[in-house]
Amino acid sequence: MPKMKTKSSAKKRFKVTGTGKIKRKHAFKNHILTKKSKKRKLKLTKSGLVSNSDLNNIKEQLRLK
Repeated sequence: MPKMKTKSSAKKRFKVTGTGKIKRKHAFKNHILTKKSKKRKLKLTKSGLVSNSDLNNIKEQLRLK
């Protein structure tokens, strides 16, 4: 039986908090920033949590289940 490996892409994008929630970064903060407002760019800087609908898929990719 081979080892259960985590998905490398998920490993790089998500972190598990101390309480067991999964943290993520916002998208759309890479380039073409001139047309985005300062308020929008500031909100995209901060990290958020993974939504409940995606939680099971990400836990499976990180082999937390």
